[in-house]
Amino acid sequence: MSSLLNRDRPPVFCPGCSHDLVVRALDRALVAMGKQGTEVAIVTDIGCSGLFDTFFNSHAMHGLHGRALTYATGLKMARPELTVITIMGDGGMGIGGAHFLSSCRRNLDITLLVLNNFNYGMTGGQCSVTTSPVASTASGFLNELEPSLDICKVASAAGSPWVDRVMATGKKLPEQIRDAVQYQGFSLVDIWGVCPGRYSKRNRVTLKGLEEEMAALPPVSGAVQENERDEYADLYRRKSSRLSLPSGPVDIEPIYSSAFTGQKDILLLGAAGQRVNTAGELLCLAAMSAGLHVSQKNDYPITVLRGHSISEVVLSSSPVLYTGTGHPDVVFALAREGVTRRRSVFEKLKPENLVIRGKGVEVPEHEGKTITIDFKKLRIPSMHWALISLAVLAEEKSLITEKMLRAGLAFRFSGNSLEEAESLLNHFFSRKNSYRTSHS
Repeated sequence: MSSLLNRDRPPVFCPGCSHDLVVRALDRALVAMGKQGTEVAIVTDIGCSGLFDTFFNSHAMHGLHGRALTYATGLKMARPELTVITIMGDGGMGIGGAHFLSSCRRNLDITLLVLNNFNYGMTGGQCSVTTSPVASTASGFLNELEPSLDICKVASAAGSPWVDRVMATGKKLPEQIRDAVQYQGFSLVDIWGVCPGRYSKRNRVTLKGLEEEMAALPPVSGAVQENERDEYADLYRRKSSRLSLPSGPVDIEPIYSSAFTGQKDILLLGAAGQRVNTAGELLCLAAMSAGLHVSQKNDYPITVLRGHSISEVVLSSSPVLYTGTGHPDVVFALAREGVTRRRSVFEKLKPENLVIRGKGVEVPEHEGKTITIDFKKLRIPSMHWALISLAVLAEEKSLITEKMLRAGLAFRFSGNSLEEAESLLNHFFSRKNSYRTSHS
């Protein structure tokens, strides 16, 4: 194939724009490599560089400003056989700076061509991260406040194993692009050019001046020996191939029958470290062992071992269509943190509703029935209060039974964890006649 350029959409840039030279150099590089359009994916974002993907008969993806490298990463991981080339301007590179650094560190086999013309050309000539402090831009004095960024220096420091810099007018640009694309790892080419529509209208820019400025920078010319290492996707696949696939969801076949029809809402109010969420899951599994439909919704802060821990559980004889518990049938009050978080639910309780509370946990006045458990008398540590509260609920035989609860344990735990949980239940049920301090 003599060219991958799209004849129906020939390159069109401002007169004298260096981007046109890069389009044609990239085309020559791909042709020299013998690439077909179906083997290439060109990824772009916003800006004049974002037009590139429309000029080639290849796969293409166009996305948000600064995010092109993230799309390219996904494409290369999903389709490793593709030659993935990302085109960004200096503006997009600055906006997506974190993605740029990550790509350098990651070393995935994609190529980044930065079309560096020292300003945001498409949006009006504002300063970018590579704008000289002495330049004049549409941003007023803002570029005077910050030094310009050496893209290649940053890339090398961030771990990129291939870094190159070249003028858009350079005679060897096609070869340098080809070498970068053929490199098995992340490769960057910083391509300097002129923006006649914006930047050069405000600044006296000559090719000779740019060449002299480039020559004054530390030289870069391809492979960065100290950064060379295994390519990311290859290493990822080698390591992941040694892992076994996780098991799928467990099928729970009903082995018991439930005593109720309709829906019951249960609210577990506790604190971090009380294993409230685990208790909510056990309640769901116990109910599923009797063929019930269930849902669970948890609420807890980002802190570890501090703050509230709440689990909302719905048990139903028919599919659950709404997971909220605005008016719970049963409330477990196991810690001040959880009770404080949901104080308003107590005023909604009716005489037929049940509150199971730990002794010493204050709850607002309510009309429901209350069972108070003296966990200290039972010598049950706080982390097991929620589990023992489920045993109390099972003893009431209104929603679940002891057999259903033990089935839930068997679904959830194994080994030492299962033995410990069963031992706790055995301890409770052996002393069940003394677990209440009050029942009102």
